[in-house]
Amino acid sequence: MTALATAPAEPLARRADGPLLLGVRHHGPGSARGVAAALDAARPDAVLIEGPAEADALAALAADPEMRPPVALLAHAVDDPGRAAFWPFAAFSPEWTALRWALARGVPVRFVDLPAAHTLAAADPTWGDGEDEADGCAPVDPLDPLAALAGAAGREDPEEWWEDVVEHRGDTDPLAPFEALAEAMTALRERYGHGGRPRDLVREAHMRLKLRAARKEFGDAVAVVCGAWHVPALARRTTATADRALLKGLPKVRAQLTWVPWTHRRLARRSGYGAGIESPGWYGHLFAAPDRPVERWMTRVAGLLREADHPVSSAHVIEAVRLAGALAALRGRPRPGLAETTDAVRAVLCEGSDVPLALVRDRLVVGEDLGEVPAAAPAVPLQRDLDRLRRSLRLTPAAEERELDLDLRGDTDAARSRLLHRLRLLGVDWGLPAAGRTGTGTFRESWRLRWQPELHVRVVEAGVWGTTVEAAATARAESLALTAAGLGEITGLAERCLLGGLTDALPAVLGALADRAALDTDVAHLADALPALARALRYGDVRGTDTAALADVATGLAERIRVGLPPACAGLDADAADRMRERLDAVHTAIALLPDPAPADDPAALASRWADALRRLAGAERVPGVVRGRAVRILLDEGRLTDDETARLLGLALSPGAPPADAAAWIDGFVGGPGGGLLLVHDERLLALLDGWLTGVPDEAFTDVLPLLRRTFGAYEPGVRRSLGELVARGPKAAGPGSAARVPGFAAALDEERADGVLPLLALVLGPDPEVPA
Repeated sequence: MTALATAPAEPLARRADGPLLLGVRHHGPGSARGVAAALDAARPDAVLIEGPAEADALAALAADPEMRPPVALLAHAVDDPGRAAFWPFAAFSPEWTALRWALARGVPVRFVDLPAAHTLAAADPTWGDGEDEADGCAPVDPLDPLAALAGAAGREDPEEWWEDVVEHRGDTDPLAPFEALAEAMTALRERYGHGGRPRDLVREAHMRLKLRAARKEFGDAVAVVCGAWHVPALARRTTATADRALLKGLPKVRAQLTWVPWTHRRLARRSGYGAGIESPGWYGHLFAAPDRPVERWMTRVAGLLREADHPVSSAHVIEAVRLAGALAALRGRPRPGLAETTDAVRAVLCEGSDVPLALVRDRLVVGEDLGEVPAAAPAVPLQRDLDRLRRSLRLTPAAEERELDLDLRGDTDAARSRLLHRLRLLGVDWGLPAAGRTGTGTFRESWRLRWQPELHVRVVEAGVWGTTVEAAATARAESLALTAAGLGEITGLAERCLLGGLTDALPAVLGALADRAALDTDVAHLADALPALARALRYGDVRGTDTAALADVATGLAERIRVGLPPACAGLDADAADRMRERLDAVHTAIALLPDPAPADDPAALASRWADALRRLAGAERVPGVVRGRAVRILLDEGRLTDDETARLLGLALSPGAPPADAAAWIDGFVGGPGGGLLLVHDERLLALLDGWLTGVPDEAFTDVLPLLRRTFGAYEPGVRRSLGELVARGPKAAGPGSAARVPGFAAALDEERADGVLPLLALVLGPDPEVPA
């Protein structure tokens, strides 16, 4: 293949009888600088740019002072908003450079690629590189022109080759790089045809038609900025009739276009142009700092590492620059590229460690720049309302992930929480609840926020539900209530409505919940549904929402669980018994959250009736041991069983007549989970009973119960296991009330007077309890 630096006999970029064809690499800073220089030299009367033809109406917005790349053209089908495609532009994209050049000089600018109406009508919105069903062509692996050219030059890395021959060139003739690329692409297309891209034949036919129209309007003083791969096709002489024939019968949909913010990280993906780049941050630096780029890059790296408390001095920067230059000379490269600068950063600034180097790659080599678009850009009403809300709540979209802590007692934070919950209900996951931060507390929430460009598509899709966030979320919740698959799904929806403050949706959701609960007789389903209702009541309380109707449904659900639980627990196998134990814990926690006008110790109170159901479970012979043991543990923790009663039940469960496997399951239910180990540490009577049973298990049964016991005790904290081992080693003894055989430092009963003396200190350290009136 002819070397890239050799000009063809009739340079396509200089043809006297045709337009100026500037073949570029999408998102290439060298191409962008070359385009600016070529346009300055040629001064065309019109500029044509590869991009969806409908974008002509949006071109003028690129000159708006509020427009800041990276941005993208977003096209979506009007009747199917989820069918969408993006055409991204960075500050270093040649197409963006040409667009801004034309607008700054009042030169007419046109987008000449296939209309988005045809692109979105295809089965795949990107019209799958290498497959075009309309043409009846079989899938072919698409050719990577850069890889082919790099291979012809004897280079393995296309990115590195491109940097050497384009990004680091210093041509005095602004058209020379375009002439060389045009010759190279002509040779590739002569050898490989369309390169496995049948769709390109259709696109290029449309570009030629648009080019003919522009030449008829402006003459030959027209410049075309497009992917270098298309230049030979645009220079090829064809008839308008032949080109129209290629476009005949293409599928078409109604499409709408707008500008949306984009990110550097998304530029690394193959979307829109299908021209993903691995290092958008590095390319942006090369474009913004054409002079002394290595020195400026090392300075930026040093600043980032210093912010991360990594010691970097000026001497480090100087040595890193020298090392990068030396590596480039050793490798035969004209200037240090990304590989040389990265190696120098690792060796000098990072002292050989890949940990700080990963930070450099993430923050600088790729980057998290998020563009901005002006308010004048077209948008669906829902997007307008979302923009208004986020501005009033001071929530700024950002490409990097950040945490947001909310105190729901404040009006602003409460409104932020409602907005984020409403967006999640609409499928717009701008924020996700932070794991490990949200628990049974109701006054604080933590979120992880990150704005992704794809969320603009989600907003467009959600626009079918309403013109405002609140109205759309309400309509969406009412629709979900009608189509919910199970009781648990509806209760979760009720919780989400309370979290989002969607009071208008609650009647429909609660109606569906009541109907579904009345028909569902499965206690397991009811038990799975109750916790979400209880949490919703707590959330509604802190948000000042009327939850009386929800409380009635939740209380009725709890009553049905209480009545049906004992028979539902009989005859379960091991796996079903383990799941029922988990439900038992969840229902117990939920009942404690439900409002009840009667005191907890009143026999008529729900908590008291629930305790009676647990007592029936604890004494039922047909109930699996793991469930009976858990019921006893809950009653003990609630103070509804004395130590003597607990010891008696434990003794019965571990009696010689009880099967060892059932006894081991009872132990797992009783002392498994949080706090079980401390219970044995603090009550040596229970530990003595357990130790006595374990030493009496027959040899033939021991191997059967060992896995379950290992699971139970293996979950304890190391300190708890160590304490239990010490107690067993010294021989714990059953002890009655008042006996001295107890753990040092622990009394037989709670000393309330001494406990009260600690409260002032705790209030001073932790602050007042927000849920206790002052």
